[in-house]
This record gives sequence, C-alpha cells and structure tokens, in this order.
Amino acid sequence: MLDPIVLVETDMESLHSQLGGLQYDNAPESAAIAKIKKEYGLFINGQFTSPKDHKSFFTINPATEEKLSKISQADANDVDAAVQSAKRAYEKVWSKTTGPERAKYLFRIARLIQERSRELAVTETLDNGKPIRETRDIDVPLAAAHFFYYAGWADKLSFAGYGADPKPIGVAGQIIPWNFPLLMAAWKLAPALAAGNTCVLKPAETTPLTALLLAEILQQAELPDGVVNIITGDGSTGAALVEHPDVNKIAFTGSTGVGRMIQQRIAGSGKHLTLELGGKGANIVFEDAPIDEMVEGIIDGIFFNQGHVCCAGSRLLVQESIAEDVLRRLMRRVEQLRVGDPMDKNTDVGAVNSAEQLARISELTATGEEEGATRLTSTCVLPSKGFWFPPTVFTNVSQSHRIAREEIFGPVLSMLTFRTPEEAVQKANNTNYGLACGVWSEKGSRTLWVAERLRAGVIWANTYNKFDPTSPFGGVRESGFGREGGRQGLEAYLNV
Repeated sequence: MLDPIVLVETDMESLHSQLGGLQYDNAPESAAIAKIKKEYGLFINGQFTSPKDHKSFFTINPATEEKLSKISQADANDVDAAVQSAKRAYEKVWSKTTGPERAKYLFRIARLIQERSRELAVTETLDNGKPIRETRDIDVPLAAAHFFYYAGWADKLSFAGYGADPKPIGVAGQIIPWNFPLLMAAWKLAPALAAGNTCVLKPAETTPLTALLLAEILQQAELPDGVVNIITGDGSTGAALVEHPDVNKIAFTGSTGVGRMIQQRIAGSGKHLTLELGGKGANIVFEDAPIDEMVEGIIDGIFFNQGHVCCAGSRLLVQESIAEDVLRRLMRRVEQLRVGDPMDKNTDVGAVNSAEQLARISELTATGEEEGATRLTSTCVLPSKGFWFPPTVFTNVSQSHRIAREEIFGPVLSMLTFRTPEEAVQKANNTNYGLACGVWSEKGSRTLWVAERLRAGVIWANTYNKFDPTSPFGGVRESGFGREGGRQGLEAYLNV
C-alpha cells in the first residue's frame, strides 16, 4: 500500500518544478463584452414577457458573489403559456415546415452563435464561474457545431435508420443543468428542432443568462414564434413542465435523484423520456500507458470545469507497479494549476458554481478524511470572495468510502490501485453509475478487452472528456438512458 504522506514530504522539490513557479501577468477578458441586461423576462411565443405573478430572483457571479441580473420566476401559469405557444407552433407551423427549411433556421442559429461567440463565452463565464478559455474554446464552439450538425440531418431523416418517413413527437420539455448551460441547450434544442418538434426549455436557476442570450439569437434567426420557448425558474418551474399534460416528451440532464423523481411522476402518462444523469467515472491506467500524456488526461478528466462534469474521471485506478510514480507526477501537475479569476485567460480552475455546491463538496471531502483516506490538496491561494475549492487528490481510498461511491461534482479525485486487468474492471464496475470510463494503455488488445467489460455508456481510450456532435453520449444504470449527439440523438425526438 502506498504511503502518500511520506511520498509528498520527501519529494516536495519535484512538486514545485520551475514551470510551476513561473509567474504570469494577468490576461483578463473584458466583462463589458457580455452586455448583460438588468432584468430578463420569460421568452414565450417569440417575445420576452413578464411572469404572471411578477416574481423574480437574482443570478450571481460565483467568482465574486456580485448580482448580475434579475431573472423571472415562472409559475404553472407561465409554463402553461409556454407549452400552449409551443403546441400552436407545432400544429400550425413547424410540423408543416419542410426539412430543408428547418435546416436553414438551424444553420442561421449556428452562424449567429459563431458571430456572437465572444459575447456568449464571457456571459457564460460570468454566470457559471468556469474559466474563459473553456467557454471560448470548448463550450461555445461545440454549441455551434451541434446546430451545424443537426442542420445537416433535418432533410435526411428518412436515412437515419428510423423508418422511411419518421415523424416528430410534438412538444418537447427540456430541462438542463448549470454545468454546461449553453452547450446543454444546444444538445437538446438542435436535434429536437431538426426532427420537427417544438420546445420549451428550462435552464438551471443559477445559470440562465446564456439561454436568454440564445433567445435573442433565435429572434435574430427569425425562427417562427413559439417554436422555442425559454422559461426560467427553480425546481417548481421544472416540475410544472414535467407534469404538463400537453408536453409529449421530457429530456432531462441533471442529478440521479431528480431524474428518478421525474421518471416516477410521468409513469403511465405516455410521455417519452430521456435522462442523462450523474456519474462516477473510472480512469484506468495500466503500467504501459504513455505516462506524461496520461497525467494530462487525468488532469483534464477531473479538473476540467472544476469537476462539474457528469462524466468526470473522478476515480483514478492505477496499476500498482507505477502508482508512486503516477502520484508524484500528478501532484506536481496539480501544483501547477492556476486557480482564480475565471475571466483571466491563464486560469485553469475557476469558481464553484454556487454556495450550495461548495458545501456539498466540502462535506464529502471532510467525510473522506474521517473515513481514513489521505488528502493531498493544492497549495494555491484562493480568492477571498466567491465560491472556491482547491484541486484535491485522495489516496489510500477504499471502495467503501463515500468519496469513491458518491458523485462529488467538484475538483476532487480519488486514487485507488489494482494489480490485474480483471481487478481493474471489477473496481471500475463497482458503482451504481454507468456514464463514462477511460482506459490508458499502449496495447490495443488490452484496451479493447477492458472496454468490452466495462458497464458504461461512453469509453475513451488514451484520452478523456472528448466530445463531438457526431458521436452519441449517454449512460446506463443510474446514469440514465437515451443518447444525445450523433444519428442516435435523433431517436429521442422521433416517434419510433
């Protein structure tokens, strides 16, 4: 068994390499680019309107705790107005629009996302807390790519493998999380619109701004009124959308607990349902893995987006013969991560999205220490305001520990060891989740042998957290069902 305390104390010089000690000048992006309005209404029938009871709440910048904008709180009456708008648009306009015409609208939306990419990236960073380099280089380009990709499918549905003339479902209620607000909106809206459905989208309460900015883009694209409606609010708004009798399909991305409640509530209703839920991904490292490349993959797998990723590689399974070397290199790399202002282009790890999420991360990590795991935390200096958690690695972790079983959804990695491929597979599958795993090895035969035995919807080989609109994504077991992305992503929005 490793003794990581001794390892770290006797090798501190290797953790603080010359690279890690370099100082970088600040390179801030301008917050003024966002042009955030003081107040936002609900986007219903192509227009921004006030909620019927005039209730509202504030969305805040998690890096500074400053208020960004006043957001409308939709109640059941507002949800009904949005659903009826979508229903009318489906019956009178969108279901009668040809595939090539739908494609034109999707192409327009994609191009407008590209044209306003800097504004979208800054807005996402301010509202979410993730580093600007991630929103700029990953979130926004991928959102545009999804609209481009499904624009190509809009006039080719008969070739998708779901029959000669597949039909849309009708009105889709879509509920998205706070970790990838714009990207999740694109994942949901693009295939639904390409298939001929109309939508009512509910963004997360803490990150509504890019969805509301997307509403402006839909207006610019001259999308017919009511085809997409965007309603903001808390869990009660989502519940009203789930239970509305005129919603034909629910697509939900979020926690496993909420997904389970949604499934129970619509049981027997005849509504279509797809769920993309939590995960506890295993990153499996064999002794022949390309070690430097692998360390970067581990870092990206857990510290990307502050660990706010449902498929995060939060469990590191390392072959015992290289465990000490991997830990030494990993901790040196953790020390080099820059934690701080998300608007700084040099920042690697930004702010935790909310005080509530920070409390959960803190509670679970405290439990890890109480249960006997060894905690190794970055020595970075955290800002005095906002919600922050330092990159953390746990060793001496048992499979029974909560940090190895429960989704932390933060920058926290649990390291375990194994000796044989069979043991690695057994430990990787020892979870209720089944969203994603990674396998690191120079031997293709070993990689395929392990991949065939892992119970997960997505498996990466010698990489992690790589996404593409042409590739389906989704889980098994308590990580949900249904696929988003690729040709398979159309199935959820077609009557097949």
